[in-house]
Amino acid sequence: MSKNKKTIIMLISIVILLSISPLFLLKNAEFGGSDDAGSQVVSEVTGKEYEPWFTPIMETWIGGELPGEVESLLFCVQTGIGVGIIAFFMGRFVERTHQKKLSEEKTK
Repeated sequence: MSKNKKTIIMLISIVILLSISPLFLLKNAEFGGSDDAGSQVVSEVTGKEYEPWFTPIMETWIGGELPGEVESLLFCVQTGIGVGIIAFFMGRFVERTHQKKLSEEKTK
């Protein structure tokens, strides 16, 4: 077996081990979001239960709380749109610089 194949197999094994190990090491762990942690801190500081100032727009449209999968989907869509916009402008700036260098070389 070649050295590259051994390296790839070793790296894949490490990735699999790292992705499976939390299932066994963190059996009774509870994971909460930043909203929950923030509201707990506000409750500790003020001594009162934290009440949100408004309800999210999507919750008023559908008449209840969004399922977690839908929230994740919307978050991923927002992320994709943002990355697309940033990548578009970065590409434009790189291409503009490239075109500027080409035009300067032609004038020399």
